[in-house]
Amino acid sequence: MLTLDHLTVIAPTLAEGVAHVRDCLDLDVPFGQRHGYMGTHNHLLQLGDAVYLEIIALDPAGAHPSRARWFGLDDRKQVRRDWDAGRRLRGWVARTDCIDAVLNGREAIFGRKVALPTGTPAFDFAIPDDGSLPWGGAAPSIIDRRGKARSMAAIADLGARLRGFSLEHPEGEAISALLQTLGAERAPLVTQGSELRYRAQIDTPEGLKELF
Repeated sequence: MLTLDHLTVIAPTLAEGVAHVRDCLDLDVPFGQRHGYMGTHNHLLQLGDAVYLEIIALDPAGAHPSRARWFGLDDRKQVRRDWDAGRRLRGWVARTDCIDAVLNGREAIFGRKVALPTGTPAFDFAIPDDGSLPWGGAAPSIIDRRGKARSMAAIADLGARLRGFSLEHPEGEAISALLQTLGAERAPLVTQGSELRYRAQIDTPEGLKELF
């Protein structure tokens, strides 16, 4: 029902996000796009097999959207706290072709379906009313591309390939159970830990690196 779509580095600013990924992977990830309907912008990097990395931040030049932004980006203080605590690879997005079924009875975790971009929707994205990350980031954000695959043509391919990723969390067993119920494919390896912490193992032209 779900499969890994992309990983998200959620940054206070794009410059900080790009610098962090450069430090981890020794790769300069180029600019991706602006989301005028969300007041955010990103840099994008292919990770192989139609999976990619998104570095996302609030766009200071963007208009404020009519609703809460995605990925918790309206809560700038929390974004900064997570960043300063080293929680930079902050979540993942899972795609589905049946978002209504995924959200049925689970809106308290994932939020409600929002058609985007506003006015000319091309996909549906689940966002909690306050814009927060699902389960504080322990559960994936959900996207339904309405039967169309995400084009990789405009996303830079610098030779990086995702080998695997993991999540430590105090409620690891409950998260694993949720992902199993949803039939999540290519989900993180979830283990018990004292706090939420994602890590991704990525093959690069310079060898195996870790993004956190």
